[in-house]
Amino acid sequence: MSHHLLQERLDGIRTGGLFRSLRQIAGVGPRVSLGDQDCLLLCSNNYLGLADHLDLKRAAVEAAFRFGTSSGASRLVSGSFSLHDELEQKVAEWKGTETALLFNSGYAANTGIIAAVAGRGDIIFSDRLNHASSIDGALLSGARLVRYPHNDCVALARLLARHQTDGLRLIVTDGVFSMDGDLAPFEELVALARHHEALLMVDDAHGGGILGPEGRGSAALAGLQEGIPLQMGTFGKALGSFGAYLACSQAMREYLINRSRSLIFSTSLPPAVLAASLAAIRLVRSEEGEQRRRRLAENVALFRQGLQRAGFTVPEGCTPIVPILVGDPVVTMTFSERLLEAGFFVQGIRPPTVPRGTSRLRCTVMASHTAADLDGAVEALGRIARGLGVL
Repeated sequence: MSHHLLQERLDGIRTGGLFRSLRQIAGVGPRVSLGDQDCLLLCSNNYLGLADHLDLKRAAVEAAFRFGTSSGASRLVSGSFSLHDELEQKVAEWKGTETALLFNSGYAANTGIIAAVAGRGDIIFSDRLNHASSIDGALLSGARLVRYPHNDCVALARLLARHQTDGLRLIVTDGVFSMDGDLAPFEELVALARHHEALLMVDDAHGGGILGPEGRGSAALAGLQEGIPLQMGTFGKALGSFGAYLACSQAMREYLINRSRSLIFSTSLPPAVLAASLAAIRLVRSEEGEQRRRRLAENVALFRQGLQRAGFTVPEGCTPIVPILVGDPVVTMTFSERLLEAGFFVQGIRPPTVPRGTSRLRCTVMASHTAADLDGAVEALGRIARGLGVL
């Protein structure tokens, strides 16, 4: 691609109000600094406030001193340590599965799992609002991709009946949808998967740690964890660390070790990260974890109710992801900038992350926010929205 053509495409991104740039941030919440600006962080996935927890920091430091700063290789070469095995065992105990397998990120997990499990002659049924990593995994697989309307199990049933194959059929859904904060219809999905003899995979990146008994996730909240053979989750959101996992059967683990390219061809997670994730699982299963989930639930209810009183249309839900729909991408980013000037960091989300016409502020609540924090955010959101004609 010539420089001239590249610049034309970049100019088109700017003209469409979709240009992105990186902001340097100091801190993980609830208050952070962006340059000289001190502000309330209201767009982080650090839902339980564990990313700066002393237990995680201490575990990471001790592991780095004991084992070093890198695993040095992929796990199939020389990069598989006792810490990897221990973390997989603890994940499996927590999720109630035979075993688990670690991946370097949620993106690496979804692309590596889906592209390994499905292939030519297979069919993948994917919710239209699934995370981009699930779509990319489906495209990499070479399988036929059939996208069904968001959370529409009637439409999914018709598509499953219509699209037959001698190969495998895989249903993929987010557990908590990352941009809308709503939950998958687990009861219907599990029933459809059983009736049509399809595999069901749930990406629970935004449910793990905060929903269900011991924070086991959105499927556990619905009481249907055992009906889902492929349960993907991450450590980099509510658990305050980094990396991802698949909770699964022993046979699935062995298959992926032999076929998942993102696992086979990547240097494995370093010791400090593994140790921090182990500390995080201990925390979310403890009484302190339960207390943090209670505080988070209280904060979520407070924030949602405050927005409703201020005049915003807030979708029903129990998750800490609360979208404020704006529509126009330019107005969305103006809204975000004015909030930052007022001391509130809320990132604007635009296409292609969300469908055209649905640009939004993606607000996220943390257990470490105070009632005063959230009241102040609601006041600023309402005042600025009215000034921009959003309300």
